[in-house]
Amino acid sequence: MNLKPAAKRLLAYIRPHGTGVILGVICFFLSAAIEPLVPALFKALLDSGFKADLGFPTWLVPVVIIGLFATRGLLAFTGTYLFNWSTSQAVMALRTDLVTAVMRADASLYSRISPGVAATKVINDPQSATGALASALTSILRDGTTLVALLGYLFYLNWKLTLISLVTMPLLGFVVRRVHKRVMKVGGQSYESQVKLVGIVDDITRAWRVVRTFDAGDFERRRFADEAAKLRRATLKSVAAGAMMTPLTQVVASTGVALILTLALIDANKGATTVGEFVAFITAMLMTISPMRHLTDVTQPIINGLITANASFELMDTPPEPDSGTQELETCSGAIQFDHVSVVYQDSEQKALNGLDLAVPAGQTIALVGSSGAGKTTAVSALLGFVAPTAGTILLDNIDVQTIRKASLRKQFAVVSQDIVLFDGSIADNVAYAQPKDADRIEATLKAANLWEFVEAQPDGVNTMVGTNGSRLSGGQRQRLAIARALYKNAKVWIFDEATSALDTESERIVQQSIEQWHGEKTLILIAHRLSTVRNADRIYVLSDGRVVEAGTHKELMERGGLYAGMVAAQAME
Repeated sequence: MNLKPAAKRLLAYIRPHGTGVILGVICFFLSAAIEPLVPALFKALLDSGFKADLGFPTWLVPVVIIGLFATRGLLAFTGTYLFNWSTSQAVMALRTDLVTAVMRADASLYSRISPGVAATKVINDPQSATGALASALTSILRDGTTLVALLGYLFYLNWKLTLISLVTMPLLGFVVRRVHKRVMKVGGQSYESQVKLVGIVDDITRAWRVVRTFDAGDFERRRFADEAAKLRRATLKSVAAGAMMTPLTQVVASTGVALILTLALIDANKGATTVGEFVAFITAMLMTISPMRHLTDVTQPIINGLITANASFELMDTPPEPDSGTQELETCSGAIQFDHVSVVYQDSEQKALNGLDLAVPAGQTIALVGSSGAGKTTAVSALLGFVAPTAGTILLDNIDVQTIRKASLRKQFAVVSQDIVLFDGSIADNVAYAQPKDADRIEATLKAANLWEFVEAQPDGVNTMVGTNGSRLSGGQRQRLAIARALYKNAKVWIFDEATSALDTESERIVQQSIEQWHGEKTLILIAHRLSTVRNADRIYVLSDGRVVEAGTHKELMERGGLYAGMVAAQAME
């Protein structure tokens, strides 16, 4: 796995906030510069024989020592804060770009990942990646600059011995490189297993009713436990691989320290160095062990952070929804025409639409009926630009919808789908979704959707929270709220795809009356299996195998005694 591209892209998010990074680096360097002053102070004390002729009062010694450590700590804190301030800005920018990528992604993305996995990749992964890298880079800056300062002081004291100590560096580099490869491999396995585990939890929470209805608790528990065990093993392997770094590098480093200590003792015995120089050299040498150990510990978080960042960028690089349209459409009259339209889904040989022909004059109400799989929902998806026709043309006000920008096209439609989707907010938030709130309009649409009595009975009225996907509402209330949202949009074309399927007969009648009051002003497309909801449509199209097999008013189709009449009779018997 090549993580260099991910590192470069992540750096691009940090670069705009480089001022904080640079100031943080300066603080780390200043903090590191103080480190050699401690052994230097010991050298001065030893060389003077702890006598009073230090050049400054004795009482200043504890003040100097405390001041050195306090200043070093303050500089280290400031450097860490500035560095993390910059990375937090990068996290925010990365999350924003990720959620933008998810919103504009091609529909195929939503068939590959679950909502829970997508949320994890957008919210947790940027923080995990930048957090791990920020912590590791902070350690590199803090301990790296300290190590450089100590090595500089060692060169100042005895450059020959210091050079000899570096003979172990090639061996150290070999050890680090070998451990890196292992950490990268098991780190990738751990991340993939974690994503799968998130997907399982997402399935359980979304489909909890199904899980309990099928008494599948034990099955889901085993499925979760199996994947959790895989994650545990992968995590342990990753930890073990990272943990090998410290003892291996310490053994290599200790070899160099032992060699230098021996040579320094020989020099001291020969009188080539003073006691103060010897103690200062050994103290500084021993002080390099701690930052070296910390530097070897950053390998695993860096690799894990880059693996997570790489997964985030893979999501960001998801191809966007194709949009070849260039024309803007501010408004329309609502005239629609399907001209020999065919649609074939990917990996399917059967045509979902097969030469579909139908016309909807502006302001008319039409109904699409037929058995499941007849092509009703596909026709709506093609009209909204979610599916591209493989043949034929769809016209809106005599304009090919393929030439209209998708955002501009979809502004002309308000849709209530059979799969109700509500947002975690108040009733008013859901009614006026993404539009300016108007209290009078909200009340009017809630009344039209037969939901106002329920709202009035709530202590918080329109500010009542609906819960995740309307979990605090009944099925019928959720559907009526979705209808109110469509009514509030006030688009020229309204599409009701099984919009009243969850309503009782009386509620359905009231909603149907509120919809019919817009007859002649809005183009209404009704899709329904319950044929009582389409009786008053200006024209009913009966679809089968992706094409129109019957068309006419309810009365005409009943007199014809064909497929539609048979469907009505069958429902009457039921």
